[in-house]
Amino acid sequence: MPHNSLLIWLLAPYRLLIAIAARLNISEDFIRFGMVGTMGFCVDTITVYTLRGFIGLYAAGTVSFIVAASANWAVNRAWTFGHKNHDAMHTQWVRFLMVNLIGFIFNRGCFFTFITISSFCHNQPVYAIIAGSFAGLGFNYFLSKRFVFA
Repeated sequence: MPHNSLLIWLLAPYRLLIAIAARLNISEDFIRFGMVGTMGFCVDTITVYTLRGFIGLYAAGTVSFIVAASANWAVNRAWTFGHKNHDAMHTQWVRFLMVNLIGFIFNRGCFFTFITISSFCHNQPVYAIIAGSFAGLGFNYFLSKRFVFA
């Protein structure tokens, strides 16, 4: 089974959610992008918690963004925007990371602010990751749709 077919099969249970959202006039691509973002949130969180003891929370937060963004790019390429023509993988991946630097400013700016000013968020960075994810979502979707997966 080709990797795109496997991915589509694994994400099949979410088709109902997408259909409901589409009936509410919410873009199907936006719903898929948000669902992929939820997966990216999990990757981000796991990476932060895995690395923070080794390289510190600030470095872990930076590395985890790149890891999660790369995972998001791959799934968005195959599933969210699979119906679009794509540039070469390496070119599109670099463009995705570059375009999402704006989202990074909001996402990690929020993350770094919360872990700096709140001991609760410093000890439980998952809450800072959640806030940052929401802060960057709109920027990342708009810019990705317009400049990466056009």
